[in-house]
Amino acid sequence: MSANTSEASLELRPVQFSRLTKRGLLLGLSLPQLLVLATALGIIVTGLYTGGGQGLAWSSPAWASLVVIAWVPVGGRKLIEWAPIVTRWLLRTRAKQTQYRRRVVKPRPAGTLALPGDLAALREWVDPETGAAMIHDPHAQTLTVVCGVAHPAFVLLDPGEQQRRVWGRVLAAACRSGRIARIQVQERTLPDSGSGLTEWWREHGHDDGSWAANTYRELIERAGPAGERHATTVSLSLDMRAATRQIRSAGGGMKGAAVVLGQEMQSFQTALRSAELQMTGWLTPGDVALILRTAYDPAAGPALERHGALGRELATAGPVAVNEAWDRLRSDSAHHAVLWISEWPRAQTFPGFLAPLVLTGGVLRSLSLHYLPVRADQAARDLRRKKTEMVADAAQRRKIGQVEDTQATAEYGDVLQQESELTAGHGVLRVVGLVSVSAPTNGELDAAVSQIEQAAIQASCETRRLVGQQAQAFTAAALPLCRPI
Repeated sequence: MSANTSEASLELRPVQFSRLTKRGLLLGLSLPQLLVLATALGIIVTGLYTGGGQGLAWSSPAWASLVVIAWVPVGGRKLIEWAPIVTRWLLRTRAKQTQYRRRVVKPRPAGTLALPGDLAALREWVDPETGAAMIHDPHAQTLTVVCGVAHPAFVLLDPGEQQRRVWGRVLAAACRSGRIARIQVQERTLPDSGSGLTEWWREHGHDDGSWAANTYRELIERAGPAGERHATTVSLSLDMRAATRQIRSAGGGMKGAAVVLGQEMQSFQTALRSAELQMTGWLTPGDVALILRTAYDPAAGPALERHGALGRELATAGPVAVNEAWDRLRSDSAHHAVLWISEWPRAQTFPGFLAPLVLTGGVLRSLSLHYLPVRADQAARDLRRKKTEMVADAAQRRKIGQVEDTQATAEYGDVLQQESELTAGHGVLRVVGLVSVSAPTNGELDAAVSQIEQAAIQASCETRRLVGQQAQAFTAAALPLCRPI
C-alpha cells in the first residue's frame, strides 16, 4: 500500500484549463448584438407595413448593414464589438494621449514615479523593516511589493520532482487570505551585460598573459553582451479595501497597510519554501527602478548593470518618450508589441507546457501571468449564475429546435468541475497571460512576434495581438506592478 502510494505521488499529474466562456444574454448573443439585430428587425417590420415588399427592398441596405455589423467577424471579433475599441482609440488620439514626453525641467513631486499615463498616480513607500519598495495606487487602493525568485531548470527535473515543485499550494494560500487582489508572475529575458562571466573569470581564471588567457578573456568580452539571461519576479498586490479592518488595527494609513502587507509577505515566503523555490529577496526601490528603466529602454540595461550605482532612482526610472500606435508601442530605444494568450490548452497538459514559449532564444520578451483570486462566496455565486444561464440557454435552444453543440456541453462540464473543486475546498483563480515582445526596429519586432506566436502554438496556446490598447497592455505585461488591463 505504501509502495503504491509513493509511486502515485511521484507521477506527474496532468491538468486542464477551463475554456474561455463566450456566452451572451440570449442564444450566445451579446447585448450590443441584440440591440443591433433588434434595430434591424424594427426596420424590416416598418418597411413591410409601410410599403410591403417594395418597402422591404428599399430598406434592405439599412437592415442588411446592421445584420452584417452584428454577425460578421473581423480579427476574432464581431464588427459591433470593435465599436468601443475604435471609438476609445479615436478619442485618445484626438486628445493626444497616445504620446508622452517627459518634462525634464519640471521637477516631479517627491515619492512619485516618473511613468506615463495613469501610472503617474503611483506612489512609492519603503518598508522600514525589510527595505522593500511598496508601490501604492491611490485610485485602485492597492499596495504592491515585488520579490525575486530563483528556481532550477524545471524541464530538466524528473517527473516526480516536477510534481513536488508545482506551486499550486502557493496560489491556494493566496486565495484563502482574501486580502490579495492580484498575483503577477513575470519571467523576462534581458540582454546580458557579461558581468557574471567577467566576475567568474576574475575569481576563478588565471590571467597570466598567456595566449590561452587572452583568447578566453576576448571570448568573454564578446559573448557576454551578446547573450541573454532570464529573471523571474513575483508581485503581490494587497487589496486595501478588503483589508480595511486589519489596516485600521495596525495603525491606519500607509503604515498600517505596510504592516498588513508584511504579514502577507511572510506567509507567501513560507509558501515559497514549501514549493522549494528560492526567494532572492524583496526588491528595493533601486531594484524596481532598474526593472522599470530596462523595460522601456532595454539597450541601457547592460550599462546600468555594469555600473551598479546608476539608474537606481524611481523618480528618474521612467521613459523619456513614448509613442503608441494601433498595434505597437515605441519607447526610448525599442519597439514593443503585446500579445494576449487568448486560449490555453484545451486538452489535458502537464506542468511545464509553457517551456517552448519560455525557452525561445534570441527574443527579448516578458511573459506575465496575472492570477486574480476570487473569494469563495463570490466564486460560488458566479458558478451558480453561469450554471443557471447555461441551463436556461439549453432549454431555449431545445424549444426552438436548435441542436446542442459540443462546445456548450464542454463549458457546462467546466462549470460543474469548478463547482466540485470549490466544494472540496480548493480556491478559484482567474488567469490572464500576456507576452510583451521588444526589438530595436519594426522589422525585427515583426520577426520576433512571429517567433513567439509559433512558440505559443507549440505550447498548445493561442495568442492574439492587442490593438488599440498597447500602452495599457505594456504596463501590465512588462512592468511587475500588478497593473490591470
